[in-house]
Amino acid sequence: MTVTKKSPSPDLIDQLLAGYQKPEDILGEHGLLKQLTKAVVERALQAEMAAHLGHDKHEPIANTAGNARNGTSRKTLKGEFGELPIEIPRDRQSSFEPQLIPKHQTRWTDFDDKILSLYGRGMTVREIQGHLEEMYGTEVSPSLISAVTDAVIEEVKAWQSRPLDALYPIVYMDCIHVKVRDNGAVRVKAVYLALGIKLDGEKELLGIWIAQTEGAKFWLQVVTELKNRGVQDIFIACVDGLKGFPEAIETVFPKTAVQLCIVHMVRYSLNYVGWKLRKEVAADLRAIYTAATADEAERQLTAFEEKWDKDYPAIGQSWRRNWIRITPFFDYPPEIRRVIYTTNAIESLNMSLRKITKNRGSFPTDEALLKLFYLAIQNISKKWTMPIRDWKAALNRFTIQFDDRMPQH
Repeated sequence: MTVTKKSPSPDLIDQLLAGYQKPEDILGEHGLLKQLTKAVVERALQAEMAAHLGHDKHEPIANTAGNARNGTSRKTLKGEFGELPIEIPRDRQSSFEPQLIPKHQTRWTDFDDKILSLYGRGMTVREIQGHLEEMYGTEVSPSLISAVTDAVIEEVKAWQSRPLDALYPIVYMDCIHVKVRDNGAVRVKAVYLALGIKLDGEKELLGIWIAQTEGAKFWLQVVTELKNRGVQDIFIACVDGLKGFPEAIETVFPKTAVQLCIVHMVRYSLNYVGWKLRKEVAADLRAIYTAATADEAERQLTAFEEKWDKDYPAIGQSWRRNWIRITPFFDYPPEIRRVIYTTNAIESLNMSLRKITKNRGSFPTDEALLKLFYLAIQNISKKWTMPIRDWKAALNRFTIQFDDRMPQH
């Protein structure tokens, strides 16, 4: 049965607004909205008590246990309207369990959501306190904020161990570094991130892992965990140039093509070049990675070395050293090249995470860091509602290129 909600009549609204002169009369500390909220909530609680006892106030006792009202107790609720004292009805047998405001609740449910949202945007406990007091006139203790955010940890653990899809056509893997206090000393720890592209082209962060340093050995643990959580195949893994990283992936997913990020290679190369020549060197590097075939790319690399090796030998050496991990790029048509050319998808995520950590000198524990990153990702991922750019064309090519590994449905 559908319940039709009735809007207040114009006459009732006019009565409520009688004497209205300024905004504070409605929105202020003693304004209409706050007082109306108090009246409606207390009336609803009285209705709950009547349903519990079986009779209204001042009516004969109608229940077999002889239970009746026993006055009220005051509870102050925190919320967007500030602090609101509410009279909670009591019964003689203390068997009444309010539904609207359960026992021990001191905040409106959405107030906790506000705290989590602010925390997930990188605000410190002190900043959250100031914001809530300024916006809603509500004083919130640091212990309350910690209690609200700590309650997320079990949710984080469930998220980190959730089952994953059997196939991700592309997985971007990267790492950022954050200061965390460990055994009384502040250390720079590595936060590992794996961002999957699903068959529908939408992004999904597969997990967050924290380790003392970035290394291929730990990446092996990460990809092993992905397999244990249900991932059976990855077509292409896009990574940076960490030594041993590709081998770690291939140990667990032997059919996966490991592609070094071309943008990482270019950035690394340009680190050796002064500003005056960067544009020219970048143009010559572009001739390598935009070549139609691997053979043509190697000819362009040779030409690059002949021109620049005298001044910048490390650039050519870097490309030669990583060539086996660069050349898979040339096995794919332009539709797929466009989506694996760069790890921008995960770098954009990294940039957002760095923004929320820049105001913090260090995190007190790994758990505090994990909690913040999880909440931040919940905010960031709300924007991941569309497939990545050029995905339909890429998927069509994936279907041809990996026909034997594509799900039949």
